[in-house]
Amino acid sequence: MRPEMFDFKEYEKFMSEYLGVLSRRRQKWDSLVSGGYTRLSRGPKLKRYVRKGVPSIHRKGVWMEVSGANKMRREEPDLYKTMVAMDIKNKVVDDQIKTDLPRTFPNNTNFDPTSPKSFQTPLYNILKAFANNNVTIGYCQGINYVAGLLYLVTKDEDSSFWLLKVICEKLLPEYYTESMPGLLTDMKVLAQLARQEIPAVANHIDKMQMPWALFSSKWFICLYSEVLPVETVLRIWDALFYEGTKILFRVALGLLKLNQDRLLAQTEFSGLAEELNRITDSHMTIHCHTFLEEVCSKTGSLPRARITKLKEEFGAQVRTEQAERERRRREDGSGMRDG
Repeated sequence: MRPEMFDFKEYEKFMSEYLGVLSRRRQKWDSLVSGGYTRLSRGPKLKRYVRKGVPSIHRKGVWMEVSGANKMRREEPDLYKTMVAMDIKNKVVDDQIKTDLPRTFPNNTNFDPTSPKSFQTPLYNILKAFANNNVTIGYCQGINYVAGLLYLVTKDEDSSFWLLKVICEKLLPEYYTESMPGLLTDMKVLAQLARQEIPAVANHIDKMQMPWALFSSKWFICLYSEVLPVETVLRIWDALFYEGTKILFRVALGLLKLNQDRLLAQTEFSGLAEELNRITDSHMTIHCHTFLEEVCSKTGSLPRARITKLKEEFGAQVRTEQAERERRRREDGSGMRDG
């Protein structure tokens, strides 16, 4: 369902051009996977193909293979069936999932609870199975959007479950735990990368005392699924499953760099906050093919080693801060009891 202010003219223009791109990509991918998805081999050719987008008909097969989800499933083929058959032991987790179901893509007709074919039931099953399988995470807001989009793509609960495990346990292992050290670390990493790559924008954000978490937490926690047009999100996820999490940073830096002039023009905190929200909902982001090309060209090379080093540095900082807060909390609690 499109909002009242939706730019139908711009979207129709985009689709008229993009359908031709999709048709050409489909032919090339049909040839590439003719021997089956298990025959895909990592290398420059596959990376180039993924960067240009995986056709929807091949997304489930390609994602399952390049992410390692197929390998994991082969080792425990009945895991989903077993986990989904169990009740969630933690009632709080079960209640949280049920509360968030109607909030998941409320503008997508597939999740309309009044429809007999609503995706809310499969989504509940996937989240339930994951919560049973990973009690450390259980459930965290944001996972519902990730799982919901996975099911929209795969139309298969079992595959969605395994892809969700890849995201939460392999790609972003500390994003969805209770204290979210992985998410907090990556927001600090983004701020540092921005100071190095786009200092004018980063300095402006810092000068206005805008917390990076205020806008980037939503980008990262749902992997852009709640903030960017779905076609664009799927293109980002193509790269995410193949290349890993550096694509999340490239997109964030790209959004800031491509909208540099608009952001620098804001002289009030509220205006900057609004502009940071608006940059994810522009005609630029609708054009998923050119958007991703621009992001990759404008952000230049972003070596994994550089990101890893920053993650280690800021990860240690986050853990120290969290340990200190926990120590103070315990001391305050002890003091209250003594009193």
